[in-house]
Amino acid sequence: MTITIARETKLSFDFDYETLAKDVIMYTIKHEHFPYDAEVNLTLTGLDEIQWINKSYRQIDSPTDVLSFPMLSYDAPGDFSKLKKDSLNNFNPDTGDVMLGDIILCVPKVLFQAVEYGHSARREFAFLIVHSMLHLFGYDHMTDEDAQLMERKQQEILEELQISR
Repeated sequence: MTITIARETKLSFDFDYETLAKDVIMYTIKHEHFPYDAEVNLTLTGLDEIQWINKSYRQIDSPTDVLSFPMLSYDAPGDFSKLKKDSLNNFNPDTGDVMLGDIILCVPKVLFQAVEYGHSARREFAFLIVHSMLHLFGYDHMTDEDAQLMERKQQEILEELQISR
């Protein structure tokens, strides 16, 4: 398992964000029964940086809370049957881990949304990582049915991790 955390902005969290991020990422992988060791990159950034990324990749010229960049494609969300150990394109040759993708998390948005939604920054941080991890596994929220499935999984994972509002 390779989890890389890069910090590109000042942090003002009152919790151990590195441990929490790693715990949430590893638990989400376990919850989804991902069959291989995985590689995930998490970058913590500011408003200007995430706005630039959002504009560059999604043509949306505003900051957002989190962006997910999956490295894999799936026939269906959470369907890992196409990943085979002999398909070297999905595996990092140095570590042997499956390259799931990148998560870009906006720290100011985490802090703002925690206040806006009436819960802790710790809970918002964990929620956004779970949300992004599910995107890395092919889940989305483009239809009501897909959104309901994703919301149910997010809630299950956070409850099992005992991270509540």
